[in-house]
Amino acid sequence: MPTLRPNILYTSPNDPLAAPLVAELSREYDERYGLNDGIPSSVELSRYPARRFQPVDGGTFLLLVENGQAVAGGAFMRADDDTTVEVKRVWTHSAHRRRGLARQVMAELEAEAARRGIRSIVLTTGARQPEAVALYLALGYEPQFDLDEDWESIGYLEFRKQPTVVDESGQTPL
Repeated sequence: MPTLRPNILYTSPNDPLAAPLVAELSREYDERYGLNDGIPSSVELSRYPARRFQPVDGGTFLLLVENGQAVAGGAFMRADDDTTVEVKRVWTHSAHRRRGLARQVMAELEAEAARRGIRSIVLTTGARQPEAVALYLALGYEPQFDLDEDWESIGYLEFRKQPTVVDESGQTPL
């Protein structure tokens, strides 16, 4: 019997369905990174207003929903220009890891970016998230840092990718 994939829900960071997922992400940030100048690392999650992740401001926010609960999610916001977005908050609930859900989130974010004519996707992850680094490399993201350097000394690890462009009919031009 085939495994059903979760439903994709385009929504807002303020959607109550997102709250448990974001709460777990906050806890994990604090556990992995501790305090930064006396401030919990999870404060980073409230750095940008929810509007930045909405279509009106060039962003998007999505959840993968299974049995009425968010099991994974992610977002992007417009970067410094109209042709670049920055992926943020890609997260899989700990009870649902190792199922390819982060890959599904990234595929949907990339497809949405392509539908909007985005030419470049950037993202950053922290030095203490090797599983995220492995995912982004496997998805074809190019590191903007030396992989052989000490990641802790680098700080934020930046990646970049050019998404596959699609035309208005959803087809990839030849």
